[in-house]
Amino acid sequence: MKNYKGLNLATAILMILIGHTCCNPETKQAKQENPVSQKNLNKNLNLSIFLDLSDRIDPKKYPNQTMEIYQRDLGYIKSLAKAFQEHVNRTKISSMHESMQLFFEPEPKSKEINELARKMKFLFDKSTVTPDKIASITPEYISSSQKIYQVALKENKYIGADIWSFFKNKVKDQCILPAHNNILVILTDGYLYHRENKLKVGNQTSFLSPQLIQEAKLNVPDYSDRMNKGKFGFLPATSGLQALKVLVIGINPQKGKPFEEDVLNKYWGDWLREMGITDYQIKGTDLPTYMDTIIKNLLSNK
Repeated sequence: MKNYKGLNLATAILMILIGHTCCNPETKQAKQENPVSQKNLNKNLNLSIFLDLSDRIDPKKYPNQTMEIYQRDLGYIKSLAKAFQEHVNRTKISSMHESMQLFFEPEPKSKEINELARKMKFLFDKSTVTPDKIASITPEYISSSQKIYQVALKENKYIGADIWSFFKNKVKDQCILPAHNNILVILTDGYLYHRENKLKVGNQTSFLSPQLIQEAKLNVPDYSDRMNKGKFGFLPATSGLQALKVLVIGINPQKGKPFEEDVLNKYWGDWLREMGITDYQIKGTDLPTYMDTIIKNLLSNK
């Protein structure tokens, strides 16, 4: 023990405590980790939602006795809006730059849907934020999303959703901001189809249908080996998306195909990684209540 002769008791205790703090490896580790976690916690949020308004939402074609697919979508959208609103309420006004927006591809021909989507675009910074505007987020998303699905179901014109082209042409420019927690949530059944986008190079495609999986004989226990050997998958639509997190909700394989969901998950996982996305989750058609926690954790950067 060091010699503290000549020092009063208080000073000696102080020096011991200082020495313990400086030499304790756990304290050093905490000092190194805290700034990083605090930085992540304070990162601005840029949230994008992509709606697949294909025939997957048609309750006549794909009925669900527990809860229709479009109703599940509405529940997910409500959870996303509430989580975003809570995030904005927690953010300091001086550092605020939060955004939330809705996408389709291709853009709907319905002027009403496009106008509703415009209302659902929110941008908050210190010059534009007001308590009333923050409070309007969830009500606006609930009301407008309900009207969008009502119009889509009433028109009953399902040409498909071109998710592949959305990644190719829009994601980099419209879903990624510097120094932000960039999150893209895609509501889809996992099948990619649009009548005007059917690219195919070898066994890589810009689309995926139950028929393609059946013809390729992928719905088997060794689906992963067959996909790897045959190089089955989506064509990479772009690259350099490391700054983007993706949550896919609604994977809904055809009934009676025991490995179809696994095949869909592999198609998506391989594709996202090839485009540089390493932080992603792929979820099925769980009830909105169960998905709520996943959404909250994602938006709070946990």
